[in-house]
Amino acid sequence: MTRASIPRRSALATLAASALALGTAAFSLPALADGNWPSRPITLVIPGAAGGSTDIPARMLAQKLGERLGQPVIVDNKPGAGGSLGTGLVARAQPDGYTVLVGNTGSNAINYTAYKKLSYKPGDFVALTDMIYFSNVLVVPAKSPIQSLPDLIAAAKKEPGKLSFSSAGMGQTTHLMGELFKERTATDVVHVPYKGSAPGTMAIVTGETQFMFDNMTASLAHIKDGKLRPLAVTGDQREPELPTVPTMTELGMKDFNKVGWMGFFVPAKTPPDVVKKLTDNLQAVLHDPDIQKRYRDLGGNPGGKPQAAFARQVADDQKTWGELILSQKLQLD
Repeated sequence: MTRASIPRRSALATLAASALALGTAAFSLPALADGNWPSRPITLVIPGAAGGSTDIPARMLAQKLGERLGQPVIVDNKPGAGGSLGTGLVARAQPDGYTVLVGNTGSNAINYTAYKKLSYKPGDFVALTDMIYFSNVLVVPAKSPIQSLPDLIAAAKKEPGKLSFSSAGMGQTTHLMGELFKERTATDVVHVPYKGSAPGTMAIVTGETQFMFDNMTASLAHIKDGKLRPLAVTGDQREPELPTVPTMTELGMKDFNKVGWMGFFVPAKTPPDVVKKLTDNLQAVLHDPDIQKRYRDLGGNPGGKPQAAFARQVADDQKTWGELILSQKLQLD
């Protein structure tokens, strides 16, 4: 061995050690933008049951989004705990753009006040854009003798504790609207929560419950099929799909002009480049004429708001619903 070879080998060893250190450091850095994103399937987590009001429009969108991105988009239903089960799972997911929450007014606005203990908080998410928004519609079974809102109030007053209303789960808009009805009309009605919109809607279709402030997306087909009778809608104006059905405000009921929304969220710390690319592609799909028509056929209004506008809406609803829950003492735990 020559003297010259010693420092040469030492230099090589030093370079190898430096490369190893850099490699190790790279693995410990926060998530960085992936220039190849998406390079594998994306999962849309639905915090509700299959066939429900969030699930149906999300599945309509998934295929077109996958076609745009060149990767499969998988829908994964995680119902339970008023939407907080699936929402909490996304909050703890890797912030890489491959796990996306299809949240809603309940999971990402109402729950923060309705539940004292949640596995997630507002800062755990980045809001991307809204998917669809809609009014709630007050419905009764088609065979019910109740023909109007005054009839429903009269029936509830006549037999306290007998009438029940179904909901998509504790803390969902379908629940809180029923609680508001109970408070505003000074009636004693029973809340029956279900694990998702689909079973909640089927309960009213079959007559298991007597009324429901259902999501338009879940109930419109049953209304058109003659299985449900609409009595009123909760928005500021009548719905184009139900032009003869009055609003709750028209019928003299205050604070019933709320609308529900569903939208997309990713875990906090998702790289900004990935957030932008995902948001841009979601908005492009939501502005597709075919998707817009299919969403309107469901009884909803297609979303696709700019990211900042949707983030403001989410924050405003967190505040507004929170104040309502506290004033009416509707906390759920």
